[in-house]
Amino acid sequence: MKSLLKIALVLGILSLSSCKDNNSPNYQYMPNMYESVAYETYSESTAFNSPTGLKGKEGQLPPVGTVKRGYVPYEFANSTDGYNAAKLNSKSPLDPASIDMTKAQELFEIYCAICHGNEGNGKGWLVTQGKFLGVPSYADREITEGSVNHVINFGLNSMGSYANQLNQKERWMVAAYVMKLKGAQ
Repeated sequence: MKSLLKIALVLGILSLSSCKDNNSPNYQYMPNMYESVAYETYSESTAFNSPTGLKGKEGQLPPVGTVKRGYVPYEFANSTDGYNAAKLNSKSPLDPASIDMTKAQELFEIYCAICHGNEGNGKGWLVTQGKFLGVPSYADREITEGSVNHVINFGLNSMGSYANQLNQKERWMVAAYVMKLKGAQ
């Protein structure tokens, strides 16, 4: 009886240990946790294989001429000529009566007033603290709504672009508010 019990115990241990594999789990209750899809940008993927036999990559370049959702192309180049063309030819697509000036003022105070000042006089907090020098007053500049929008899109001199922070409608709203400040000076 004792030998039969010993044999059963040895067979039980062997059967349990023979199923163990350190490289893969025995039962996968949530297989996505063990074998996840690779989301690395340039890892090879069979999903993008071409008929010519080339291996595809996860991070493919978009086809020529595609535009991301919600993006409206800006027709003026990021150059001095583009700035001058925008200054002369670019007009706001927004109806002046429908522009929410309180929202425009709020956007201006968030993004612009830190350098340009709440009145647009070039005496924002960073200028008065000596962090930036040469921030212009709107009264000293010959600007139009189109030139302000162009500068917000691409930046100029030490001012960077705010195209990622403000959508197209908000950029035009801020440009209208800047023109209101220039008129008040």
